[in-house]
Amino acid sequence: MTESQPVLEVSIAAAPSVVWPALRDPELLRRWHGWDYDGLADEIRQIYFDDVTEDARHFVLALDKADRFSLHEHEGTTVVRITRPPRTGDPAVDDWYDDITEGWTTFLQSLKFGIERHGLAERRTLFLEGPVAEGDSARHLLGLDRLEGMRVGDHFSEVCRTGDLLRGVVCSVSEHQTAVSVDDLGPGLLQFGEQPVNSARPNGGAQILLTVYDLDDEEWAELEERWTQWWQAQPGAEPAT
Repeated sequence: MTESQPVLEVSIAAAPSVVWPALRDPELLRRWHGWDYDGLADEIRQIYFDDVTEDARHFVLALDKADRFSLHEHEGTTVVRITRPPRTGDPAVDDWYDDITEGWTTFLQSLKFGIERHGLAERRTLFLEGPVAEGDSARHLLGLDRLEGMRVGDHFSEVCRTGDLLRGVVCSVSEHQTAVSVDDLGPGLLQFGEQPVNSARPNGGAQILLTVYDLDDEEWAELEERWTQWWQAQPGAEPAT
């Protein structure tokens, strides 16, 4: 990794031939990229199909002459690598550079979890974001402070401030994000962390992405309402998307 051109990687327990369709099939892409909202299909088309360069033989996909995906087989797994472009020098563009880097960090973990634990089955997602008080964090808002310092593979069991008992395993820890599995949601994947400082967000913020599987409509509606109401009660919170 270099300061000007970060490289993000995740190792997935599947062959490149299994992972590659997840980058080329819109139906599979929506099962790990982003979260549920009305514009997701258009977002996927713009990112993965408009003005891209594809080398299916070597499992390389260059997105709009910017971010570059490459798949690398390694001891029975696939290393998915995203090479980010350098910053442009244009303040209006570079203002969102770190947001995009953190977004890819989130989505790579969604891809890994979706393939390894669910074979990219259908999912439901809830995305929450907004400013926080100085020194506060998504971890603290959730009541998961005891997860700080835990390592990948550590088991945990905590009642978070939504009232849910969360039990699972720490899946990933990066500088700004943590991802944990949640046994009772499919298992599901809870990702939370800090939003970068930029001109629109001078004090940064917090974001939470909850991905669940195998809940019926009633179970999902109850969970979505409970988490949304909890989030909207936080100072400065944005509406759920």
